[in-house]
Amino acid sequence: MTSTPAEICLHVCITCREAGGPDDKALRPGAILHRTLTEALAQPGAPAVRVEAVECLSVCKRPCTIAVSGPGRWTYIYGDLNAETSVETILDGLRRYAATSDGLVPWRERPEAFRKGVVARIPPFKTSSAA
Repeated sequence: MTSTPAEICLHVCITCREAGGPDDKALRPGAILHRTLTEALAQPGAPAVRVEAVECLSVCKRPCTIAVSGPGRWTYIYGDLNAETSVETILDGLRRYAATSDGLVPWRERPEAFRKGVVARIPPFKTSSAA
């Protein structure tokens, strides 16, 4: 099953922060990354991706964390991203992900931060045709 780029979803953990970081959720690096990515993806030429804020991706030791998913595609979770410097890297990774039919971007073709920061790769959800 191939998904269209509009079906691709970028989940951004908005609670991500370094140990001892700000208590105010709006000032946390994850929330800043979410705002920055939302703005960047609204620009002309940006990949067609839905952005969703999530309260926690349970990768607290590796902030900032995102997950990329789509119907019939592998889901990837990436950590160790920087709210100020990772936006272009994430956009590049999203373009590469959208260009695949199954979400499997060859390792050498991924942005370096995606190669080093991968936390998990989750297989596509398969529906059962048996009743």
